[in-house]
This record gives sequence, structure tokens and C-alpha cells, in this order.
Amino acid sequence: MRESDCGLPVRLFVPTDYFGRMSESPLNVLAIAGSLHKKSVTRVVISHIAEKLKAAGCAVDVLDLQNEPLPLYNPDTSYASPKFAALQKRVDKADVLVLGTPDYHGSISSTLKNFLDHFWTEFAGKLFVTVVASHEKGLTATDQLRTVARQCYAWTLPYGVSFAENTDFKDGQIAAGPFEKRLEMMVRDTQVYGNLIAKQRNADLKGQDHCFMARHRKQH
Repeated sequence: MRESDCGLPVRLFVPTDYFGRMSESPLNVLAIAGSLHKKSVTRVVISHIAEKLKAAGCAVDVLDLQNEPLPLYNPDTSYASPKFAALQKRVDKADVLVLGTPDYHGSISSTLKNFLDHFWTEFAGKLFVTVVASHEKGLTATDQLRTVARQCYAWTLPYGVSFAENTDFKDGQIAAGPFEKRLEMMVRDTQVYGNLIAKQRNADLKGQDHCFMARHRKQH
């Protein structure tokens, strides 16, 4: 603990090692494949990230929206759906959400948008990690996911990862090279910063400080 510039105590959490393992509890990651395409490269990348995070000690839950489709969001009926209650528990448990989407006309997929529409408070104070399959760098799709994060009081990594099938894949698999290295960096940063943010989020939920997570304390 140190003193802030305004004289108030500030609790800081520092990872104990390079990978951010700070407690006996693993970082909970929900990785979402937001494509319905049977041969989706987005799904391949999300699976790759999930396996790397598991190997690093995270608890990873993969939500493949092709295999677990969600009905179109309807605020009048969606919350009463049996599927919603089960999925809400998975989202609520997550410390980090890895969001994978193809770039459709400069936007995120309707599949991923439909998932995001079902939730709001469950995202607050958590980390979004964005992955976009795009031939145009995926900048607008990445920005849209950052907008969703901001509106839901979530955090994002200061960068997203985008890729193109014709340059970053070989024989249906991730090609060795710059894209593979970017994913390696993302996996590292997801765990390190995911742990830091999750620790502070939990402390804020349990504490009494005046902070943006205070409004969520009664729910925990």
C-alpha cells in the first residue's frame, strides 16, 4: 500500500512472477468464438489462445457459438430462457473475456453482438481481449468492441490482434512468424493484466472505497 497524490491510501497488487500468478486461484477466462462458419479461422485462433492460457495455468471456458447458439436477444423474453441462466453463470465467473470475431463490412459479427447484448453488469470491471479476423486490419471491429467495453465499465488491453487467413495461416493452421508472436504476447498480457485487474476488482467489491465498482457490491 502507498499513498496517492491526494493523500488517500491506494491498494496496489503486483504479480509474484512473470506470468502474473498471484494467488492459489487461477485466472478465469471465457473465450468466445463469435463465428458460425464451419471452417472459421476465428475459431482456430480462439482455440489456440485457450490452449496456451490453459498451459499457463488459467482456467479457460470456451464458448463456441456455433455449437452453443443463443436465440436472438429480446429484452422481453431472453432473461427467462433456460439457456440464459446457465450462460450467465459462466460469464459472471469469468475474470477475462477473450472475444473473437470475423470482420463483416467493418463491423463485428451479429453472432458476437448477440452474445454481448445479453449482458452488461456481468462485464463491469473485467478485461476484454479482442481478436479479429480481417483483411483490412480489423480496426473498426476492434474499436466497436472497445466501445462495448467502455459502455459496460470493462477494461480492454491497449491493443487488439487482427489477422488475415491468406497471410497468417498455412494449411488451416496458424503460421509461424509475426502473427504467432503477437498471439504469444497477447497470451502473456492477458494473464498478467487479467490477474492484476481481477485482484483489484475483487478488492473493490469487498471494500468500502468510493469507486466505479461500488454500485456492484450488493450483487456480490
